[in-house]
Amino acid sequence: MVDVDLSQPPFSLLDDEGKDHVRRGMDLAYFERHDIIVETGQAGEYVYLIHRGEVAELDPTLPSSMSRIGHYTAGDLFGAISILNGKSRYRFQAEQECLCYLMPKALFKTLCQKYPEFSQFFRQSLAHKARLLTEKRAEGGVTMAGFMLARVSECMRAPLLLPANADIDKAVRTLSDSHADSLLVDASSQTGMVTKTDLLNAIVLSQRPVTTALADIAQYTLVTVKSDQYLFEALVSMTRHKVTRVVVVDDKQVVGVVELTDVLSYFSSRSYVVSLQVEQAHDLTELATASHRTPELVSALMAQGVKLRFAMDLLAALNGRIMSKAWEFTIDAAQHQDSCMMVMGSEGRGEQILKTDQDNGLILADDADWTAVHDDMQRLTSTLIELGYPPCPGNIMVSNPDWVATVSEWKGRIARWASARDGDSLMKLAIMLDSHGVAGNPSLLESVREELFERCSRDELLLSYFARTALRFSTPLTLFGSLKKPQHGIDIKKGGIFPIVHGVRTLALERRIHATSTFERLDALAEDGRLNRRFADDLGEALALFSELRLKQQLDDITNDGSGDQQERSNRVVVQELSSLERDLLREALHIVKDFKQRLSHRYHLEYS
Repeated sequence: MVDVDLSQPPFSLLDDEGKDHVRRGMDLAYFERHDIIVETGQAGEYVYLIHRGEVAELDPTLPSSMSRIGHYTAGDLFGAISILNGKSRYRFQAEQECLCYLMPKALFKTLCQKYPEFSQFFRQSLAHKARLLTEKRAEGGVTMAGFMLARVSECMRAPLLLPANADIDKAVRTLSDSHADSLLVDASSQTGMVTKTDLLNAIVLSQRPVTTALADIAQYTLVTVKSDQYLFEALVSMTRHKVTRVVVVDDKQVVGVVELTDVLSYFSSRSYVVSLQVEQAHDLTELATASHRTPELVSALMAQGVKLRFAMDLLAALNGRIMSKAWEFTIDAAQHQDSCMMVMGSEGRGEQILKTDQDNGLILADDADWTAVHDDMQRLTSTLIELGYPPCPGNIMVSNPDWVATVSEWKGRIARWASARDGDSLMKLAIMLDSHGVAGNPSLLESVREELFERCSRDELLLSYFARTALRFSTPLTLFGSLKKPQHGIDIKKGGIFPIVHGVRTLALERRIHATSTFERLDALAEDGRLNRRFADDLGEALALFSELRLKQQLDDITNDGSGDQQERSNRVVVQELSSLERDLLREALHIVKDFKQRLSHRYHLEYS
């Protein structure tokens, strides 16, 4: 019986009896440097688990400089697909002396038959394998069921419903008897809501009699969720829409109400009260206190194994509220309707987890009267710096007059950028394409972005220039073998994140998709038929994996340096420090990036440029 660590997937999917079969059935084999372990076209006879050494995966059909498509080190598996397919598609060759555990084909097939999850592991897409990584990271901490997997139905209250002709007196008595803060009003064609605050304002401020019908004071613009949605998504909706309750609607029927206090009680950890602290901030000092707690929130979310896309959604909504409140505290209310503050880059896409450099601008209505705008924008930039958002090295900020303009001026700039098609112009078009309004009047930004789509979506030459940037950085698959020193690593942003983000951005521009999030753009491209659904899901999982690996490094930097939000973020990931499953996922994700770049090259004829 061999002594082999079976704590990692796929062996962790076996029970004790299955693991015992593995230990009893495995053997050890030694390979010299340059030995061919499995040849192309050879029938699969073993699954190999590397104990020591390194193995290269080679595609003999490619030129020697490009043939190395994979790299395996201690703890990695190879050979399973060769058994499942009947023969090996690639060559596996020892790069140094190797010691491998060998699992015979008969044992592997027996395990696949007896343990469906074990078998499925080798046939799964990247999206499915990524779930194993998320679940593994949550082990030992707060269970995922208590946070990520909690559903709205677990936290909602039964709806209090009164007819539209019921009066204020009836509503007050109903709320008092039920110890509730709100009730719903059935106005036949629509449903409204009345809160305790609405009732108080009606009686005291508007001096309405208690016989006033609820139909006259109800609010009919409601934020809704479904009962089977994650409770986490309800919290995101409350934060994004600046409300403290959402109505639960299934099949067009109201089935409940979820209050912010209920959600925060359910998520009992103090980290999750950051949203409440932001909402309750009455000045910049209180807002800064809440804002500087976001790294604590990020760490808590990651420790609990929360899916990164959910974390991104919450943090994007939270950062949006922080900036919106900073705007409200800094800018005179008289200017709000005639201006729109937009954020760009990762913040505009809702993909910024930790605070990075500011990327923002201002759109003014053509008839806006704001003589002190530049002084006010200087003040706003300084305020955001105090809240933990560092200044942009490229000076893309509202304090820079180049990023403050009227609607007509912004449209004129877009026309010039689209015509120029040079590197700087294309970068600015990409920035504007990702822009998202966080304060003021969002319709101003919508008008500007519509001009961008009109100018660019049907311009094949511009799209070709635009897409070419996605191929700017090489996919770092061939660098794995040389990463032997701790100070070395791969740039996960250039090699993985940027090609996906910009490639998807290009397709979204062509298809006139207005969503700014890369994940939402992928969903829209799949629905549109531009991308296969499985490939779109795998691209999303690859992006989430790259972002999570980078975030893990950034959180380590903060912990080790103690320099907080001002710290320069590292985009480098050292492969040797990753777990076997992480390396497996990273390798698959980079192959997906490589495939995506080839598709972009074919679609926009970049192979000829």
